[in-house]
Amino acid sequence: MATNITYHPGSVDAAERTNLLQQKGVTIWLTGLSASGKSTIACALEQHLLHIHKFTYRLDGDNVRFGLNKDLGFDEKSRNENIRRIGEVSKLFADASCIAITAFISPYRTDRAVAREIHDKAGLGFVEVFVDAPLEVVEQRDPKGLYKKARAGEIKEFTGISAPYEAPEKPELHIKTNEVNVTEAVKIIIDYLIVHGYCT
Repeated sequence: MATNITYHPGSVDAAERTNLLQQKGVTIWLTGLSASGKSTIACALEQHLLHIHKFTYRLDGDNVRFGLNKDLGFDEKSRNENIRRIGEVSKLFADASCIAITAFISPYRTDRAVAREIHDKAGLGFVEVFVDAPLEVVEQRDPKGLYKKARAGEIKEFTGISAPYEAPEKPELHIKTNEVNVTEAVKIIIDYLIVHGYCT
C-alpha cells in the first residue's frame, strides 16, 4: 500500500448520517454453495426492504465479476481477493447507512472473517447468513448446469465438487432452503434486523 496517503474525514459523521436517514448501516453477508438460494433470497430481500422505504443495495457474485472483479479468476488467491474487495465495498455501503446485501459463495472461513473484521474495525454491523442446502439438493436445482459441467471435468476448482466449501461455524443466521421457502427466508432476516435495530 502507498505510504504517501492521508485519510480525509468528511463533514458528516456516522451518528448524523444515521439520524438524518433514520437508518443504521449493516451488511447482510449471504454465503453458501452455488444454487443454495443466495441470489434468490438476496433479490427478494432487497425488494422487500425497498418497498418498506429502506435504503438498500444488493451485490451479487456474478454481477461484480463483470466489473470491479473482472480481472480475477477462480483460483484460491483470486477468490481471497474477490471477497476482500467485496468486504471493502460492502463496508462503504454500510458506512453510508445502507443495508448492503451480498450474495457470494465465499467458500473460505478466513475470507469471511476478513470481511467481518473490515466491518468490525469501522464499527459497522455484519450479519453472516448461511444459506444451506445439501449437495444433492443444489445439484438437482443447478439452474446454470454448473455441477454437471464440474462433474464432467469441464469446470476446474468448482466449490463443493473439486474445491472446498467451509461452512460457517457460528453464523448469525442459518437458513436451510430445503426446509423454508423464499418468503420465509426473507422474514427470518427481517426479524433479525428488527430485533437488532437495523430495521423498523
